[in-house]
This record gives sequence, structure tokens and C-alpha cells, in this order.
Amino acid sequence: MLLPAVARRKYKHLIEMQKDFVMEAAKSPFNSFNLDAPDSSKGIITTGLGYNYLREVFGDQPIPYPVIKICQYPVPINEIHAMYDKCDSLYFFEEGMPILEEMIKGAGFKGQKPIHGRLDGTLSRDGELNPNKVAVALGMPDTIGQDIPEVVTGRPPALCVGCPHADSYLALNEAVKEYGRGHVFSDIGCYTLGFMPPYNAINSCVDMGASITMAKGAADSGLFPAIAVIGDSTFAHSGLTGLMDCLYDKSNVVIVILDNSTTGMTGGQDYTAFGKLEQICLGLGVEKEHIRTFVPFKKNFDEMVQIFKEEIASEGVSVVIPIRECVQTLKRKHKLEAK
Repeated sequence: MLLPAVARRKYKHLIEMQKDFVMEAAKSPFNSFNLDAPDSSKGIITTGLGYNYLREVFGDQPIPYPVIKICQYPVPINEIHAMYDKCDSLYFFEEGMPILEEMIKGAGFKGQKPIHGRLDGTLSRDGELNPNKVAVALGMPDTIGQDIPEVVTGRPPALCVGCPHADSYLALNEAVKEYGRGHVFSDIGCYTLGFMPPYNAINSCVDMGASITMAKGAADSGLFPAIAVIGDSTFAHSGLTGLMDCLYDKSNVVIVILDNSTTGMTGGQDYTAFGKLEQICLGLGVEKEHIRTFVPFKKNFDEMVQIFKEEIASEGVSVVIPIRECVQTLKRKHKLEAK
């Protein structure tokens, strides 16, 4: 029970336990320490996937430099101090942000031995790590892999052919055309690809669950219309509280819950609100006449546009639910039925 008095005692106890955690990390099978390699001009500290890239650079040959691989925390600081004392310089290879590199630079190392990684420009500060970058950082030839042939061009992700969201976006674009850009706030999901051409249907996306609250903030600040686009499973996971806030403050928003009957972006899983979206919105307090549904097909385009326009013109909270199953899960069902 972390009431303040208990929490203070627990925090003190947690600090006292840190030395045990550090000792455990030093013995962990998930961490490895090779400090006896022959070439001590470079010491390499790497984490997780970064070690795979390092291993790929050297192939079947042993890595000539001392290497510490960290996959369990806290950081085994004593072993890193030993490497620092032994080697002329340290190299950090970690995927993503230079968290460990920043931590070590503030850990009280003596002397001025160079520490290389993302912070000093040895590796680019942004972008993914890969074997080529590791090889170049170590002063080795950039020999991993081959150049991409000119005939190969980048293909950005796109909504699937036949995706129900595509028809919903086309209708939404038509409905907001007279207002110009900057009115549609999206959530995280495959439908976020609606920002890409040819739809260009959404204008802002930040994180999971933010679409409705962004639209609410915009509406409360005077933006009209303010429209949120959120997937059915995302709404069940992270959209309910935003809708309740809108209802409590009577914000003038249109919330579009794109119902493709699945969790499309991550493989087609079921979700908790399947088949219940209208009842949930009604139970939270959305007026029944402002919970609108349609089937997003091109043949229903005029009806869809009209529903969007009517709810944009309506004062208060409106929920529009386009309902049509994801084409990918539908294909899988048809294959199973054919067996």
C-alpha cells in the first residue's frame, strides 16, 4: 500500500537494494563480459540488438576488442570501470537513443579517455543502427551488404486495396472541403496512413488515444469543425475517457470511429468492444440521434458525405461509425471457409 509514509520507507529500502541488483546483473547470463581480448585500443559496450550487429561485422572471426554486452540492468558499473581502465577508448553501440552512453558519461570516470557513440558523432544521432554503421565507427571498411540497385525505389506504406477506411476518408474529405485543411486529428492505427496521398485526409497524429482529446482542445479553443478519427479497437483501448471529457464539457466535436471489426495494424486480433460501439457511446451519454453509422462503399458516397455534413453542422458531440470489415481478415475468413 504505497501511501506516502509507506512509499518513503519502500523507496529507502529500494535504494539499499541497488547494490544487490548491480551484483545480480554482473552475474546474469543475459550479460556477458569479455575483458581479456588482445586488442585494448578499443573497448566496446553494447546492448541487445547492437551486439548482433557487432557480431555480424566480424562474422566467424573473434572480436579482437574487449566487449561488454548488457541485456539486464542495472548497469554493471564495476565491469565498465574495469574496461575503461584497460582500454584506450570506449565505443557504445545501442539501438535508438544513447541512454547508456549518457549514463556512463555521468558516472564519474577518471581521466579523459575518449568515449564514442551517438553523442560525439561517431554514430549518427538519429536513425537505426546497422552493421555498416558499426563497421565504419570502428574504422573498418563498409563491406556489410551491397548498394541498393537504382532500379529499386522506396515504396511507402499505403492503405490496402479495398480498405474500408479509404472510402470513409474520401467522403470525409468531401464533407470538410469547404473548411480547408487542419481539422482532422487522427489516432494510431493502420488508418493513420490516410495522411498519405491520394487521401491527405488527416492533419495531426501524436500518440495512441490523443485524437479525441486533441479535437476537444481544438474545439474548445474555437476551431470549427474539429474532427477526431480513431479506430474501433483503439477507441476501446484509449478513446473512452476522451469521449467522456467531450460529453462533460459539451465540446463541439465529431468523433469518427472507424469500425473494421478487428485490430488491423497488429495482425487482426479481437478486441473488447467488438459489436458494442453504439451501445457504449449511448451508455456514455452521446445522444442517440447523433450516433450515426454507414457502410463505407463507393455506392454509398453521397449518403456518407451527407451524414458527415449533418453532424458537423450539429452542435455538441457527434459520433459517426463507418462499419465494414477489414479486407485482410475477410480474406482469411474466406480461405478458411473454402477448406
